[in-house]
Amino acid sequence: MQNEIEKYEIARRYKDMLRNTYRKLSDEDKDLIRKAFDLAADAHKEQRRKSGEPYIFHPISVAQIVADEIGLGATSIACALMHDVVEDTEYTLADIERLFGNKIAKIIDGLTKISVLNNQELSIQSENFRKLLLTLSEDIRVIIIKIADRLHNMRTLGSMPEKKQLKIASETTFIYAPLAHRMGLYNIKSELEDLSLKYTNPKDYFDIARQLEDTQKERRKYIQEFSDKISNVLNQEGLSYEIKGRPKSINSIYRKMNSQNISFDEVYDKFAIRIIYKSEPKDEKFIAWKIYSIITDIYSPNPRRLRDWIIQPKSTGYESLHITVMGPGGKWVEVQIRSERMDEIAEKGIAAHYKYKENYKVEENKVDRWINQVREILENQDNQETSEFIDNFKLNLYSKEIYVFTPQGDVISLPKGSSPLDFAYAIHTNVGDSCLGAKINGKLYPLSHELNSGDQVEIITSQNQKPKMDWLDYVKTGRAKTKIKASLNAEKRLISEEGKEILTRKLRSLKLNLDESLVNDLQTFFNEKNSQNLFLHVQNGVITNQDLKRFADKRTGVAGFLNRFRQKTNAKKKEINVKKGDILVFGEEEKKLDYTLANCCNPILGDDVFGFITVNRGVKVHKKNCSNAVELRANYSYRILKAQWVDGEKQEFETDILIKGIDRKGLVKDITDFLSSNANIEMKGLNFKSIDGVFEGNISMIIDNKSHLEKIIHGISHIDSVRKVKRSN
Repeated sequence: MQNEIEKYEIARRYKDMLRNTYRKLSDEDKDLIRKAFDLAADAHKEQRRKSGEPYIFHPISVAQIVADEIGLGATSIACALMHDVVEDTEYTLADIERLFGNKIAKIIDGLTKISVLNNQELSIQSENFRKLLLTLSEDIRVIIIKIADRLHNMRTLGSMPEKKQLKIASETTFIYAPLAHRMGLYNIKSELEDLSLKYTNPKDYFDIARQLEDTQKERRKYIQEFSDKISNVLNQEGLSYEIKGRPKSINSIYRKMNSQNISFDEVYDKFAIRIIYKSEPKDEKFIAWKIYSIITDIYSPNPRRLRDWIIQPKSTGYESLHITVMGPGGKWVEVQIRSERMDEIAEKGIAAHYKYKENYKVEENKVDRWINQVREILENQDNQETSEFIDNFKLNLYSKEIYVFTPQGDVISLPKGSSPLDFAYAIHTNVGDSCLGAKINGKLYPLSHELNSGDQVEIITSQNQKPKMDWLDYVKTGRAKTKIKASLNAEKRLISEEGKEILTRKLRSLKLNLDESLVNDLQTFFNEKNSQNLFLHVQNGVITNQDLKRFADKRTGVAGFLNRFRQKTNAKKKEINVKKGDILVFGEEEKKLDYTLANCCNPILGDDVFGFITVNRGVKVHKKNCSNAVELRANYSYRILKAQWVDGEKQEFETDILIKGIDRKGLVKDITDFLSSNANIEMKGLNFKSIDGVFEGNISMIIDNKSHLEKIIHGISHIDSVRKVKRSN
């Protein structure tokens, strides 16, 4: 039961949530929210979170995010308060519908279905993602409330066990951060990514956070110096504005450090300056470019870093003018110029979209179009594997955009890297299916050609044309991939039906009747991954009459029996092939299991690692910060094993180090002398090159463990002219 102090705190949090709402609430709105709160408070009164606090704190916090940080209205706030009621308490969906009506009941139903999937023992996050997207067909608010729910869970993840932390954090990076990005919720997307990094890679997270804190005073001073010169001119022009400076997210700095192989100090754009101006809608573009002109008169711009999302907003609806200029002290500074309306949309995403849509009667915005595209994809995803579906869909979540024109001058937004086929399918499925070629800016180009912003594209069609398998190599959009595969699968099904009939007749002549058991045996014998492929290969002659006779002989003859016996014996031999030198143990029980080291990240003794149970290759050991780790944890958390190094037999590891510096005479000799005489290692490969006075080397070597490697790196870094040494795998 809750004590008096807890009851007071619940009431305080509820009132605080009501005071801080993005939308103005009517008395009717407040009555609805109060009714939802009373029901949730009663339903959860006996429940507590892992941290020990009353469970009702969580729904109130989710409602606070929905009301203030996202900015949805009373219906969404009420649903946020009740989002766990049907799943976790005795209240039913029928109760919700009776008390609150069909609309709220549908949203709660969508939230409940997603939560049920989340709580299943087997991790099926791809299927979870599919289920999440299906709710778009019902009500987009389901996804937005679920994002708010995930944000609060991430903020309070510290009370969960480590295994659960890693699963939830990886799932957040894999599913919820991209969705938040696509809904225009950039602040929430950044926070989700930062919090995920905090649990999946705490060392780097806290290292970057500390360095940002250490440089905060210096950064503020620089922003002030940069802004003062601009403010003087903006004031003279009589503009009403605000200048803000904010650091980039920890995750974006981390990604840049890894993708560009640079240190924290080498990341030049650790912060951005934002100029937010007041303006009537009709003057927004004029004032944005006026401010641009003022800034570039004071600081020199980088012409390659101009991004105009005011003339052509992103598909998320984001509008802003981004420029990068050379600031004081020779530092590049990113400046974002936007009106108060644009800033509100950037901060609040979809909620602000619909607010301004109502106020200004704007045309169907790009978020609406995107939601309609999602619905169309969902209608055509029945035959896709779940993992294939999520891959296709995620193609459009983070991709950069280009803008191309139809012959009539209409603008179509596509992901960067798109081809004429993507363009054709964006217009209509029939145009895509019958696409023969394309004229780009008046010239003929192949279907594989990569489009650029500003291209004018005319699609040439033919009634005799049909989608081909190699088209899948040319397209970038999930829509195009889905439509091509649907067409190919329809044709494949017809051919495989013919193949099944042919196979039935041929087996009958061999005194065999086709049934489910026999199909399974045929698949195993011919190494086919499914029955459709089996029937296709019979139809097109890949599986011949002689092949089928061999199958029949092995199935019915003595030779077949002996062969099956040998296979079983060999399988047993493989099972008892245990790895020597047990220096890794797995799980809470610290079991010694047969394992191999993953080639994608090449872990060595001392690295933070985990085990992944593969389908048929035993346990693979990956580094915790392996590029594949997030996807493995998000989709297959039930196959993840805790792993740690223990004392075992002497074992050696192969690894590479990358060396960069200023070239000088004798540098290579100094490095090789150090390695051969001081570090006691075996070199497997050396590769050195010098371009315009800059030296770069890669060394493959055999080492004992991570500590050994760190001593080598430390030693080489102190050689004269060496500027950077790091492990490259």
